[in-house]
Amino acid sequence: MPLNKGRNIKRPARTGEVKNMKRICIIIIFFFFLRVFAQTPDFTEKIRIPLWAELDAYPELAEAQDTSSGQFDYPISRLKKTAPFLLNGMVYGWRFEYTPSDRLRGVAEYFNVEEINTIKEEDGSITYTKPWFENNRVYCWVEFTRTPQMIWTLKAWNSIQSKKIQGRGTGMIADGFDGITNATNDALKNAIREHYRQILKNKPKEIDGHVIIRGTPQIGINAGRYVVELDFFLETDRIVKYTRF
Repeated sequence: MPLNKGRNIKRPARTGEVKNMKRICIIIIFFFFLRVFAQTPDFTEKIRIPLWAELDAYPELAEAQDTSSGQFDYPISRLKKTAPFLLNGMVYGWRFEYTPSDRLRGVAEYFNVEEINTIKEEDGSITYTKPWFENNRVYCWVEFTRTPQMIWTLKAWNSIQSKKIQGRGTGMIADGFDGITNATNDALKNAIREHYRQILKNKPKEIDGHVIIRGTPQIGINAGRYVVELDFFLETDRIVKYTRF
């Protein structure tokens, strides 16, 4: 009589199947932790972001630099320009006007950004802590504590279920601080353009709105250009359509 007659005898898992199961489990665990650590940090009450500046000025900019200044004067000056600029975008946000290019109508692309309010370095509300040096750069943590009104504003952005967009932009290192602002504006423009391309069938005449930075700004360098990656909350104020072709 066969030994398995009338019985449900399970076949032992093969070695290859066991390895595949382990591999699947590892992949699932990896993506779980990736999702956890990729979450947007909580900046509700206090903003804390890493920021860096080159230890030495770009050669073309170094010619105009004061030779009597200290070794760290240049990176400190750059950090004290970049930090308020980014914090303005994270706390108050920016207004924008955008006109998509339209060859058939002979319309050139237009993009303008304005600050809604300003955080000033001289106010003393920004702190720079735990500096360190790496790859010819000066790094530090930039910290800023929101006022109750600022906290309320951020919660309002979260409560109205604003659209979330992201963009990547570049700016020339040779332009100094303007290279960072240009890269930031480019990232915002690309994020806005891509978003409205997906939801609008026809190109509009003009789009007005405002954004606020969510998450940690990412600034890098590639091929002589600053590379800035940003995530935003987006609110559309107005979309003007063409009335005729």
